[in-house]
Amino acid sequence: MSNPVISYNEITAFAREVGFDECGISPAGQLEDHALHMESWLAKGFQGSMSYLERNRQKRYNPSLLVEGAQSVISVLLNYFPAEQLTENNSYQISKYAYGGDYHQLIREKLRKLLMMITEKTGPLTARVFTDSAPVLDRAWAQKSGLGFIGKNTCLIHPRKGSFFFIGHIISSLEVQSPTVEITDYCGTCRRCIDACPTAALVDAHVLDARRCISYLTIENKGELPAELKPAFGNWIFGCDICQDVCPWNRYARPHNEPAFLPINRLRNMNKDDWEGLDEQLFDELFTGSAMQRTGFKGLKRNIDFLKK
Repeated sequence: MSNPVISYNEITAFAREVGFDECGISPAGQLEDHALHMESWLAKGFQGSMSYLERNRQKRYNPSLLVEGAQSVISVLLNYFPAEQLTENNSYQISKYAYGGDYHQLIREKLRKLLMMITEKTGPLTARVFTDSAPVLDRAWAQKSGLGFIGKNTCLIHPRKGSFFFIGHIISSLEVQSPTVEITDYCGTCRRCIDACPTAALVDAHVLDARRCISYLTIENKGELPAELKPAFGNWIFGCDICQDVCPWNRYARPHNEPAFLPINRLRNMNKDDWEGLDEQLFDELFTGSAMQRTGFKGLKRNIDFLKK
């Protein structure tokens, strides 16, 4: 039995009602071009120690292997650009996405609410929600649904709102008539992100060597940090925003309105001495329920010790 009709506009309106900034929908199908790009990237070893990217590869390219009978991918964006940046004066830096609470649970809750609103109209669906937690090519699906283009810095860029967004998806058996979307790459001849990367991790347009990326090295990498790159690290101890900060499209970025993403006052006032004196108890006080848990106390201390030597 086919699903009762629900329109593209109704779903996108539901998404905004739930609190997402943007929503687009694309037909589920094999991501041929992105599969070729990913396989080439993996063959060069640019994934570093992220061995999970080498597993479940076909599921990344074909959503029907994740959700049986998949017909559509609903993609959403949630803004995390802060109204105020944590001070850079005599302090270490963390990526803007880690200022507040962990985005995973928040986005999952919003996606489940969106799915509930949809199924109230359509009846039961075969569906799953995803946010950076399964073998899904997030940026590829967001691009395919018309939410932006993938820039030379490998980030999804919305041409009116910039790139400081989290991405989530609902893959489902729902068939939706979506508008045809023409994806335009608006990077042009600009190479500010490539030139600004202090470790030369952007080896070419749209190609990131994670083994040289400060974000990868300070978060995903579990080994020692490369001494030869230390002069290029600046004060970054968790992630790095340089390739986004220099992007001209982020002049359109506007502050988010999500209370969960606001930094606590104590974090706002941290200086280098505070960071260097961080113990595990204070780490837990500051970062329980935060994306900073990804690297953990030991990983963060490793990063701080690396820069203070």
